[in-house]
This record gives sequence, structure tokens and C-alpha cells, in this order.
Amino acid sequence: MRDSPVCPPPSLGYNAAGFGNEAMRVIGGTLGGRRLVAAQGRDTRPTTDRVREALFSRLESRYGLSGARVLDVFAGTGALAIEALSRGAASAVCIENDRNALAALRRNLDALGLRDRVKVVAADFRDALAAEARGGASFEGVLLDPPYAQGMAAAGLALLDSLGLVAPTGWVVAEVGRRENAPERVGSLTRQREDVYGDTKLALYERPGQDGADSTGDTKLS
Repeated sequence: MRDSPVCPPPSLGYNAAGFGNEAMRVIGGTLGGRRLVAAQGRDTRPTTDRVREALFSRLESRYGLSGARVLDVFAGTGALAIEALSRGAASAVCIENDRNALAALRRNLDALGLRDRVKVVAADFRDALAAEARGGASFEGVLLDPPYAQGMAAAGLALLDSLGLVAPTGWVVAEVGRRENAPERVGSLTRQREDVYGDTKLALYERPGQDGADSTGDTKLS
């Protein structure tokens, strides 16, 4: 969940361990209300509580998360994967390549007792996805939250499809900037809807023929 550096609000500081004091928390599920640490530095862009709440309410109502295998690409501090696990996902793979984000991610997993359910891959997302594919991995849910405005969402979608990492009835959520274009179709992945929250756009992808699909291109503003 990294973006180009932005200045934090004046109240943002870092504790003695070097982790951000910015308020972050798990929104729902068995871990709802538990605090998360933010990454040191200005290169990590956590998905806001409001956006996570809207996203996971939709995912739970549309697919259900119980027992799901989840892939979190550009995982940052792990907030999205942790939210999925809190709401019933069985396991997660978190891909991240930033040292500060990885430190916060591992600290969050340790604090919440989730280390045995999460595989952390410290590598470039391209190499990490290829390695998962070679190992025969397949995921019911994929959370793709790359830096904004660098073309990485489209690149990530293309790799997920070409490597066969999305299960036949799986879904992918790509988080991009409000003004970015989320492609309508990438290989066998078809955009089902877009939702805009402030400066963030969430694009939901499925494979053709899945039950309950919305009309392609449905956009809602919030």
C-alpha cells in the first residue's frame, strides 16, 4: 500500500521502536477494534478505515470470506490481509518489498497472533507472483493496492491472470487513484464495478459467468 511520499499531518509521530503512531485499527470480525502499527517513513499509504469498511462489507455480502485463501499484493502494513483474516479468511500471502512496511507488517502479525496463518514474501511483486504460480498457488481473493499512477495495477492484473493465480470463482480488488483508469478487461478478468471514495477508486474484477455479477462499468461515488 505504498504511494509517492506525502507529508503526514502534524500530529503524526513515531514511537521509540520507530513505528508510526497514526491511528489504524481492524474494522470488523474477531479482531475488530485491535490497533495496528503504521510503517516508519512517508512511503506507505494505508487504506483508510472508511474505505476498508466499505470494501469488506461488499466482499462479505457478495462472496463471503469464510475459509478463503487471500493474496495481498503491495501489502504494506498488512491491514487488508488482516481485515480479511479477521472476517474469516483461512490464510493469506502478503507480498511487500519495502523494509519499513515489512517491519510493521511483521509486528502487526505478531501482535495479533496471525503469524501461522500468513506467509510474508519480501520481494518485488513480479518475482513473488511468479514464485507463487510455480508453487501451484491459487487464491479465492486478491487485494491489489499498488502505488498510484505508476501503471502497476494493470501490470498486476495482467500477471495474476496470465499466471493463473485467481481461482475460477475468485475475485480481485484493485485500488487506484480516483483519476486513474481501471481497465475494463484484463485477459479473463472483467471489471464488474467501480466505487470512488474521496481520492480512492476500488475496481472489482471477476471471471466471466460468475453468479451475481453487476453490469460492467458500474460506477458509484461516495
